[in-house]
Amino acid sequence: MLNSNLARNEAAARKSQLNVHHYDVHLDLSRVQDLSVHGFPTRSNISFAASSPGSTFLDFMGPEVVSVILNGEELDVDHVVDGARIHLPQLAPENQVTVNAIAAYSSSGEGLHRFVDPADGQTYTYTQFEPSDARRVFANFEQPDLKAPFTFHVIAPSAWEVASNQSVVNQQQVAGNGSGGAPSSLWDFAPTVPISTYITTVLAGPYFKVEDHFSMVFGPESSHAGQQLEIPLAAYCRASLAPHFDAAEIFNITKSGLQYFNDLFDFPYPFGKYDQAFVPEYNLGAMENPGLVTFTETYLHASRATDTAYQQRANTIMHEMAHMWFGDLVTMAWWDDLWLKESVADFMGHLAVAEATAWGQKSWTLFASRRKAWAYVQDQFPTTHPIAADIPNVEAAKANFDGITYAKGASVLKQLVAYVGQDAFVAGSREYFASHAYANTSLTDLLKPLSDASGRDLSSWASDWLQTSGMSTLTPHIVVEDGKVTSFTIAQESVDPVTGKSALRPHRLAVGFFDNDGETLERSQAFILDVRGELTEVGAAVGLPAPDMVLLNDQDLSYAKVRFDAGSLTTALACAGAVSDPLARSLVWSALWNATRDALLPATSYIRAVVEQSGHESDISVLQTLVDNACYALNHYTSQELRAAALGLLTGGVSNNLDAASSGSDGQLVWARALAVVGRSSDAAVDRIRGLLNGVDVPAGLTMDGDLRWQLWQSLAARGAATMTELNAELAADTTAEFRAAHCTAAAAFPNADHKQLLWHQVVEGTELSNELLSATIAGFTMAPATLLQPFEEPYFVAIHQVWTERSLEIAGRIVRGLYPARQELAPGTAPGSHPVLQRTDSWLEQHSDAPTGLRRIVLEQRDQLLRSLRAQAM
Repeated sequence: MLNSNLARNEAAARKSQLNVHHYDVHLDLSRVQDLSVHGFPTRSNISFAASSPGSTFLDFMGPEVVSVILNGEELDVDHVVDGARIHLPQLAPENQVTVNAIAAYSSSGEGLHRFVDPADGQTYTYTQFEPSDARRVFANFEQPDLKAPFTFHVIAPSAWEVASNQSVVNQQQVAGNGSGGAPSSLWDFAPTVPISTYITTVLAGPYFKVEDHFSMVFGPESSHAGQQLEIPLAAYCRASLAPHFDAAEIFNITKSGLQYFNDLFDFPYPFGKYDQAFVPEYNLGAMENPGLVTFTETYLHASRATDTAYQQRANTIMHEMAHMWFGDLVTMAWWDDLWLKESVADFMGHLAVAEATAWGQKSWTLFASRRKAWAYVQDQFPTTHPIAADIPNVEAAKANFDGITYAKGASVLKQLVAYVGQDAFVAGSREYFASHAYANTSLTDLLKPLSDASGRDLSSWASDWLQTSGMSTLTPHIVVEDGKVTSFTIAQESVDPVTGKSALRPHRLAVGFFDNDGETLERSQAFILDVRGELTEVGAAVGLPAPDMVLLNDQDLSYAKVRFDAGSLTTALACAGAVSDPLARSLVWSALWNATRDALLPATSYIRAVVEQSGHESDISVLQTLVDNACYALNHYTSQELRAAALGLLTGGVSNNLDAASSGSDGQLVWARALAVVGRSSDAAVDRIRGLLNGVDVPAGLTMDGDLRWQLWQSLAARGAATMTELNAELAADTTAEFRAAHCTAAAAFPNADHKQLLWHQVVEGTELSNELLSATIAGFTMAPATLLQPFEEPYFVAIHQVWTERSLEIAGRIVRGLYPARQELAPGTAPGSHPVLQRTDSWLEQHSDAPTGLRRIVLEQRDQLLRSLRAQAM
């Protein structure tokens, strides 16, 4: 929509002019169950002060603005409404504006999302606003530094649950009926403390609700000693998911987190109640709306899930809870400092799981194997950026919810905490909250109290780590004579890809020496040192017996890509699974994977190592990562000549490990799911998969429930070894939202050219698919060999600019990223850069130099992934 991409300088000008006193927002959802009604009435009453008598504008994106009344005068809608903006002329020192409008129900997860449960036909709604979609629901000043109290009023079916950031103060039936003659009621909510627009929220539907309560008394060491804190708790899910809702466990994690963070930050939770809602078709993992946190309902498991899945949910609960202080209480002034909430919350979430739950140090293994891997991928794209990024507008803000802002930022903060000490970090954080409660901040506002608490000047640290891009590569150089180390140096390479300048950073890290005792690789020596500049001598290692393997960044204290020397690489390939320490083992596997991605290690060598050494992996997060990587390496990094052999190796290894896994174990489930993935390419796996679905030769203890069954059906469909009748019968046996999406993927996977053509038009040109069903269809569409997808390569490049222009950012991003022709084969003897799809990508980028930044970013990143694949195949 015109004028929808709010610029930083526009926001700064508006901030300098305005002080918002209060919002009073009315939403009428009484007809939400009538799907022929596409919008709902919304009214914003906003009081604000203006420092000058000029004009300003409100933000609103909806089908219709009905009326605008400014200081008692009704304005001409045709004159003041301009695209996504409502202009307010001739401001007074104190102003009152009322906007009546029609907002649209969403099927993209942006704004107010409406969902009909296929299990029972019930309708559910919830909001998602970050970074700038509150304007899709009510008129407002959509920027994070114009905080104000909000009071919400919602009309909805009387039988529903309705919730918002604050508690209900009144509920009464209203005149007139909603959809189908159902009575409607008005819910009035208490006003919030000052918060930003993007963390306001409304939830309405026939949700299943469970309630609990948390209380604590601050201890004698607290500045709030003796104060009692009472927090009402609630948890919501769809009614059809109620039998699978483990609310007691969710409350257990929640209470542990509330105790931990209130003690740690010594600032009592300031938002009253603490509700958590698990909602359908959610675009994110979760969102930190104060008083009502929203989560993807995929965190609720109707089918068997691994312990790692529950750990990941606990981590997300803690992440969002950390936001109550870092992000909600104190909020970045503009999206440049998004890291002030996301990097910190990512770190604090893992820290809380490590220190306040039974998972303990497994939290840091999960961090190393999953989150950091995401950061390493993102940081090597040509679109990488500093953690403290330059965000000129809200479209750029949405694109920067990425692996840099989250996982790299968390990795760097982990190193900072090690550098200044956790006590100093906590003391600085407490001062930060006390000084800036309910206000907005930037980089220096956090660094100053941390510097004061630690006695360290953090300006150079910020310059090195927050304001540069890219990552360092650390390589060990070890010289051995007569079995003894005679020289050991660490070489650092780092160039900022944005500036092209050297960016050698200081690293506080550990170096581990590991020796093979015949059964395991045990750490024999560890050195903690500072790596600075291009070469760092490790004098403490000289004279020691030569180790079988050297691991840089042992204990995962720093953020860097590490290499092996030749001898250590040989040991790692043969014995990675034998490293006794789980975190060190994860780091060894990470180094091997990075070498594979960088075309320094053949993909077949990595696949063989996984097949031979991961069967007894005890940490399920590590095992899942290895299996995912091996499957990706097979499909993207293995050369045409070696792929059949690699497929046979991986298929056989997966099947053997499935049979050898302990009955009912998480590992058994991981291997069964892996069989479904390799089965998409393997004729040899078809009979085994068909047998499992028919109950034949099912390993003892393996639960053949819905989630696993659908993954197996998708595999058969991709091979053309299933029928639509079979898929429909499987869905009819258990019709849920999750399985409807799984059915959608399986149905889209059939390897039929005419069928793919119909799907292409449905995805690219149609508008009927919701966000979740769109992604499910794309997933099935792309489960095909390159030859079947080749006819869609040119149409992709022709269509994407129009898709970006006409669809919402969320939907356009899913289409542009998901349909890029990424699975390509490099013809023997040809150079990677000569591949036709790579060259077509380059020509599109050249011809569309003025395309929106977000669109070009996706294409650039997909190009980089493709080039990386082709280089790996060329080894």
